[in-house]
Amino acid sequence: MGMSETFKAIADPVRRDILNMLKDGKKSAGQIAEQFSLTGATVSYHLSKLKNADLIVEQKQKNFIFYQLNTSVFEDVLGWIYDLGGVGK
Repeated sequence: MGMSETFKAIADPVRRDILNMLKDGKKSAGQIAEQFSLTGATVSYHLSKLKNADLIVEQKQKNFIFYQLNTSVFEDVLGWIYDLGGVGK
């Protein structure tokens, strides 16, 4: 995905909350959903947006889906920001 998709995905406060939750390690969809007063479908929508922006990856284990951060995308974004600001030149 492109940088614009990444920024669109992190523009939403619920999605930023999900990313903050995942920085402590992988979590199941149920563990994520129980932290919000949203419908399961709404949480699933937010997870889908994050996944489509490559910010998270999913791993299926038996009857559960676990999500974790895709740190390489964050490294790319930080690299772009550093380059934009002329850091390290």
